[in-house]
Amino acid sequence: MEIDQTMPELPEVETVANGVDARVRGRRIQRVWTSGKPQTFKSSEAEIVAALTAARIKLVHRVGKTIVMDLLRTGKEPAQFLIHLGMTGRLLVSQPEVPLPAHTHAVLSLSDGREVRFVDPRRFGRLSVLTGAAAYQGPGAEPTTVPVEEFSHLFKGRKLAIKAALLNQSILHGVGNIYADESLFRAGIRPRRQAGQLTREQLARLHAALRQVLSQAIKLGGSSVSDYVDADGVRGFFQLEHKVYSRAGQPCLQCGSVLKKIVVGGRTTVYCPRCQQ
Repeated sequence: MEIDQTMPELPEVETVANGVDARVRGRRIQRVWTSGKPQTFKSSEAEIVAALTAARIKLVHRVGKTIVMDLLRTGKEPAQFLIHLGMTGRLLVSQPEVPLPAHTHAVLSLSDGREVRFVDPRRFGRLSVLTGAAAYQGPGAEPTTVPVEEFSHLFKGRKLAIKAALLNQSILHGVGNIYADESLFRAGIRPRRQAGQLTREQLARLHAALRQVLSQAIKLGGSSVSDYVDADGVRGFFQLEHKVYSRAGQPCLQCGSVLKKIVVGGRTTVYCPRCQQ
């Protein structure tokens, strides 16, 4: 099986966020350790330590491809800890006696003795904090909740290929290579079709397909095709449901035609020349 290097997308980030939230919501952060490694910290380490120390975790959730930890701070304005996993980032909840993995860049020691650990071998992930009442919104529309009319309007007049438009985080945040390919296949749309020339019916099919694919992937814990694991270090299972992603040269599971590989927007793209028009 051919594997295209990819980063965690919406279902993987949602799975990690939900897993961490279930384990740490309501806990207080007693201590914060950071590694001092370059590239990892979008906010300064001093800012991160100051914002998180003694804060109570109100909620851990996803916005786009970013994990957001909402923090309550006694006598101070609320804050948010933003974790972007990058290509190889992992957010794990561990007992303190579990050996610290190599490439750990932040450890949040909780009031119950457990630790939240950010591990990232390639250091493409980013950690930052926001303080104040303004909540992090993300760069684009949320694909799991955007109404079909608004979804269709996002692509109006755009000359981008629809695959490239789906990957544009300022248009629709959270969708990456895996789920763009899978949703375009299910909607019967070729990846190079110009986004602004798709009909309302085609965009409605794509809207439904994207939401269905994302929902199923979240239920199955995301796709583990490289480094992704959930908050317990467990791999996802949606890769077993892939119809086209990473299957170039293999028969289409729907019609038997050989799946083709092209490059769209700089990303490897696989599609069925018969099922997708």
